[in-house]
Amino acid sequence: MPYTLGDIAEKIGAELVGDPTLTIQGLAALTDARAGDLSFLTNKRHLCDMQATQASAVVVGMDFEGEQACALLKVENPDAGFALAADVIGPPDPVLPEGIHSSAVIEEGAEVDPTARIGACCVVASGARIGAGVELWAGCYVGHGSTVGAGSKFHPNVTVREGVTVGQRVILHSGCVIGCDGFGYIQEQGAWKKIRQVGVVVLEDDVEIGANVTIDRARFGQTVIGRGSKLDNLVQIAHNVQLGEHCAFAAQVGLAGSAVVGKNVQMGGQSGAGGHLTIGDYCVVGGRGGVTKDVAPKTFVSGFPAMPHNESRRMHANIARLSTWKIKIREMEKRIQDLESGESK
Repeated sequence: MPYTLGDIAEKIGAELVGDPTLTIQGLAALTDARAGDLSFLTNKRHLCDMQATQASAVVVGMDFEGEQACALLKVENPDAGFALAADVIGPPDPVLPEGIHSSAVIEEGAEVDPTARIGACCVVASGARIGAGVELWAGCYVGHGSTVGAGSKFHPNVTVREGVTVGQRVILHSGCVIGCDGFGYIQEQGAWKKIRQVGVVVLEDDVEIGANVTIDRARFGQTVIGRGSKLDNLVQIAHNVQLGEHCAFAAQVGLAGSAVVGKNVQMGGQSGAGGHLTIGDYCVVGGRGGVTKDVAPKTFVSGFPAMPHNESRRMHANIARLSTWKIKIREMEKRIQDLESGESK
């Protein structure tokens, strides 16, 4: 459905520079946009793309200056403004039909709120409780004694094992497994013997978990994902991890057992932390960073082993110079040898 630029500006609270009757039909990156598309600029490094774009309008910051052929929507935060615009003109989300699908299995003793929507081939095990307005899309499993809070949404093929507590407004994407056994074994006579994992997992309110994420149940006690935290696809959280509120982890982050992570911590892709370590509040771990010891609050670390980011940058810069230094050292060694040979004569 097309919208006028004036409608969009009003809905996202933008200052409009251009024709308010201009029709916008889609969203696109600066380099891909065509007439009728809305795009956005968040970084001055892309000014050249801005100048060449064929977009009909671009969301920019309030401080943007310069002449531009397209219309502008000026906002305080272009990224957030474009996200609001996507909510306005983007395609609507699919809707799960009301009620319980005829192929779903609701075991005896399970409680499902009348306003919940249960899709095809879902299973809600005995003792499980499904709250108001919950959506379980096709193929989801909620295990024995688990609780799903009001307004939560499970995309197709989510597995929530027994004894898991899911808070309100939690989003679980396809393929994630919550409450699988932790990696617990002891070695006896050269063979590995399984240690029973009897703890649980708690996902607090407003958590969002990406596709194919695995969060292990505690060996005993709880594995906790704090309120408002967001985990990207393919993240692994081991048993008894304690993750604070409003953390953000990129893809393939891994936390070993009993790691403790404070609030508002960010971890880049493929980074990780060893078991029983503590990462303080407001820390940042750079991509592929390997945390091998405790990290103090409000510290930016990167590299392996993880160290303060500026120190890591210097170290890697020096590593890049090693080949040059090697040549120079060989030249110096030869000059010393020549000098010593001359002195001996």
